Amino acid sequence: MSDTRCRCQWAGSEPLYVEYHDTEWGVPVTDDDKLFEFLILEGAQAGLSWITILRRRENYRRALHGFDARRIARYTDADQNRLMADAGIIRNRLKVASVVDNARAFLEVQAEFGSFSDYMWRFVDGKPIRNKWKSMSQVPATTPVSDAMSKDLKRRGFRFVGSTICYAHMQAVGMVNDHVVECFRHAEVARLAP
Repeated sequence: MSDTRCRCQWAGSEPLYVEYHDTEWGVPVTDDDKLFEFLILEGAQAGLSWITILRRRENYRRALHGFDARRIARYTDADQNRLMADAGIIRNRLKVASVVDNARAFLEVQAEFGSFSDYMWRFVDGKPIRNKWKSMSQVPATTPVSDAMSKDLKRRGFRFVGSTICYAHMQAVGMVNDHVVECFRHAEVARLAP
């Protein structure tokens, strides 16, 4: 029996995309480790499709020691060279170097704010923005909030955190509910919000 529930159009029929859409996208995340993982993956996506990154997600987890920011922050040139030789991830030297820089900046933000979650969620006053889009064509690529987040992250030493990446991050971790209203996940995600 096929699943006939209405979904956001971008989910398509690719099983990995559908699973991600149905279980993760838009669900509010307050766990620092998970927020760091999504930030790294969103940066890796720059210029690529999200499905490309989803297909490599487990490879990233393996290559980056489970997205352990403390360990990544200590990576040496040899570690970066190891990553550049890993065909399971995106082998872009700037993106690989940014992972280390972002881990270091992430730890600094944790030290300053008590948690990365507290820092990130302050951009939306601690609760998700609930949009009511009728079609994906209405969903913006950036917003004033993602602009502000991007500017502040860059100021703190993060890389690959442009406004478009920040907005995608906000969508992924539930800081904004951008499921279209007809999508079965719109209401479900709204109920999960703090």
